[in-house]
Amino acid sequence: MKKKYLALPGLLLASAAVLAGCSGAASEPASGGGEDEALSIGFFGFAAANSFAQGVYDGVEAAAEENGATAEFVDSNFDGQLQAQQITDATTSGQYDIIIIQANDNLVVQKPLEDAIAAGITVVVEFTAVGPDFETIEPQIEGAISIVDPAVTNGVKLGEMGLLACEEAASDPCQVAYMEGSRALPLDNARTKAVVDTLTAGGAEVVAQVEGGYTADAGQAAFQDIITANPDVDVVIGSSQAVGGARLAAGADSDVKFIGNGSSRQAVQAVLDGEWFAAYALDVYLNGFTAAELGISKHNGEDVEVAISEPDLTPSKGIGTAETLKDFVATYDD
Repeated sequence: MKKKYLALPGLLLASAAVLAGCSGAASEPASGGGEDEALSIGFFGFAAANSFAQGVYDGVEAAAEENGATAEFVDSNFDGQLQAQQITDATTSGQYDIIIIQANDNLVVQKPLEDAIAAGITVVVEFTAVGPDFETIEPQIEGAISIVDPAVTNGVKLGEMGLLACEEAASDPCQVAYMEGSRALPLDNARTKAVVDTLTAGGAEVVAQVEGGYTADAGQAAFQDIITANPDVDVVIGSSQAVGGARLAAGADSDVKFIGNGSSRQAVQAVLDGEWFAAYALDVYLNGFTAAELGISKHNGEDVEVAISEPDLTPSKGIGTAETLKDFVATYDD
């Protein structure tokens, strides 16, 4: 059986998160399959080649196996329109009892998922909210389960880690640069505003906002622009891939404190080694395991919580410093 030690603690943590304020319960009768027929899960992940999505799918597979269900990765390769069509096709064919979706486009998949629910398929929205609201954890599709990492929550946590880094930097004011992912994405814009608002409210000075993208090369180029214009910058925040490039560009003697958005094996090790100050921590395996368990339970007619914040499934609520990450097990690679 494919299982990791995080599974059981994850269930306890999920229960704690629910009691702490995740709201809303729903129960619907199962739509298909007899008592002896294994439930089928379609995991509509970002892309099969994406290690983050594969890390979540590992948890989905483990939960499926533990509950006598089957799981399959449906690959859309980051294409929102293709993903929407795949959902429509699966609904028409009745191929899956349960759909777990990592939305490549938070709006284009909304109607196909509504149609899936109407057809009796249980839908679990994982990581990226489906719908226009980037702050709420509540399902924005009636009848769906939402286990997500809201962009606004993500931004607030990044800002909070920035303020922790500023305490160590002891500059007055502390100068922070934020490397945005992509200004073309509404999700990134919502996250950026939350980062900047949190930093500013905490007394830090945001001296630069540049696109850092999601690659080491883009992060390296962005950091060069930042440090040229702001040689006294204290803290730099960005995607973990971009921060990896920025850290290389800064050099071994740099005093800049780096914070990555993502808890890959490389990011976690960089924090533990003292190369970075912190990294946003999500247990992607546990998220997938919990999403599948919730989907199976609901499809079997049980009452389940339908609104869960993924950072709350980690003991540190997403804050990944050297202290909080010392027992953390990362499950994917950048």
